[in-house]
Amino acid sequence: MPAVRQATISQRTALYEDATEVVAREYASDLSLDEVARKIATSRRQLQRIYAEIGNTTFRDQLTQVRMERAAELLNQNGVTVREVANRVGYRQAAQFAKAFRVHHGMSPSEFRRR
Repeated sequence: MPAVRQATISQRTALYEDATEVVAREYASDLSLDEVARKIATSRRQLQRIYAEIGNTTFRDQLTQVRMERAAELLNQNGVTVREVANRVGYRQAAQFAKAFRVHHGMSPSEFRRR
């Protein structure tokens, strides 16, 4: 397998950074890999490859990471219900959010809030 050229690595790194910015900005919407690829002018397959090679992750894992970090911030604020937090970070169903939160943080959103 030939060595990857530095220009290719630089280009992929720039695309990964662009994708990361889109995720950070639009995590609350119903964001998809296809949509992010379109916004940064690359193909779905190329973006998957970039996530694996440059980010050592997947699009879905990065999106979940961003959503869970933001959810934790919101749960530390008083007056925001778990359902509201779920909606604000892009989950339509509170149960789906609670499950993802538990997997990510090792406890339920309400347990996290009580800590």
